[in-house]
Amino acid sequence: MKYKFFFFYLFIASQVGATEFNVLNFGAKADGLTIDTRAVQAAIDACTKNGGGTVVIPAGKTVVIGTIYLKDYVTLRVQQGATLLGSSNYEDYTTDTHYNTYKDEPHMDRCLIFAKNAKHFVIDGYGTINGNGSFKNFGIKSGGGRPMLLRFLKCNDIKIRNITLKDPAAWTSAWLYCNEIVVSGIRIISRANNNGDGLDFDGCTNVRVSDSSFDNSDDSICLQASNAAYPCKNITITNCVFTTKWGGMRIGLASRGDFESVTVSNCTFYDILDSGLKIQMNEGGEMKNMTFSNLVMKNVPRPVFMTFCQQRAGVDMPKEMFPMKAMHGFVFSDFIVDNRELDKNSAFFLTGMPNHYIEDIQLNNIQMTVSGGGTKEDVEKEIKEYTLETLGNWWPEFGKVGTLPAKGIYARHINGLSIRNFQLITIAKDARPVLFFEDVKNGYVSEVIENRRPLTKKGFIKKK
Repeated sequence: MKYKFFFFYLFIASQVGATEFNVLNFGAKADGLTIDTRAVQAAIDACTKNGGGTVVIPAGKTVVIGTIYLKDYVTLRVQQGATLLGSSNYEDYTTDTHYNTYKDEPHMDRCLIFAKNAKHFVIDGYGTINGNGSFKNFGIKSGGGRPMLLRFLKCNDIKIRNITLKDPAAWTSAWLYCNEIVVSGIRIISRANNNGDGLDFDGCTNVRVSDSSFDNSDDSICLQASNAAYPCKNITITNCVFTTKWGGMRIGLASRGDFESVTVSNCTFYDILDSGLKIQMNEGGEMKNMTFSNLVMKNVPRPVFMTFCQQRAGVDMPKEMFPMKAMHGFVFSDFIVDNRELDKNSAFFLTGMPNHYIEDIQLNNIQMTVSGGGTKEDVEKEIKEYTLETLGNWWPEFGKVGTLPAKGIYARHINGLSIRNFQLITIAKDARPVLFFEDVKNGYVSEVIENRRPLTKKGFIKKK
């Protein structure tokens, strides 16, 4: 036995100055059965100690691991045809990987790949990181614990490129209070379990996401700010494709901190159960200066769903709600929305609260097709306010209000709303107006077309 350790240390010594660290050389069996956590971690440790390099999961191999820790200057390369596979045993996931910041969700505290205070690391390689997160492995019968795939805490300069992230037992990734992030050319397939978010950026700055596809069981991309000391700002998302059982993008909800300077462009959204863009301010931060342009949506019932209300989202949120600040400066332009295959619950839904307005919204150059089917009774329906009393312990979701009194845009408690060049095509008869404004100040409407004809008085209702 002592000779085995002697030769192992000789090997480690020989790696000084190397730039590539193949996990097979550190004892990984890579047979798809053996837990190779120690071997992979040894390769990472040797790589960072060397001053940087590449840890290789070799092509054609399946390497099974529990929790591993990424470190400075390490590129984790899962080569094409290789799989880094999460263990199906919950006990192989460690407990020192921070925690999920949302309330009532401690079952998602553990994760497969973790980094804390690390800098200049990369995950790439055209292979697959598979969380092995099916209900069979991580469900109620297995005790309820569901590890995330990736979690990075207070890291700087991170790149994830050209890789598939598949089948996490919970979220695909959580990025907490990180800076300088590039995500490009990745594919996320996250339908194996519940809460299968894609990329969740919490209090992150200088984030670029591009050329990627998302197939999720929950929100595909989330922008959050669970800590008032860490704003979410300088975010660009472009050239991506989204499909999901819930929301394409959610901005807010966890919102103690501020949000600023977000652009989303040149993306397609299809077959989404809830909403394309969910923009929600709840916990006392300020949200401003965001643009969304050149987006195509098909079978997305609420292209834009905006709410400004009070609700506790984070596990660290005190019982006393912070005063509401502001939500202002949003531009939505050049959308094509095709919802002819859906039911009548298809509209833009923008709502603040009495005396707490969302301010300065533009909707420009939007073409939308809906199925129709709304009734006169729908027009007379009273839409509930999103308050702590009506929400209880849950989020401000569309199900709390149901069918809207408009077939195109419903806006409430808005100050400064401009709608220019909005075209609506209705397949079946619908008794609801195209536009329904309730407590909208300084609204401006021009060039609204319904079924290829200029908007009539019946197509626009405005209530005080």
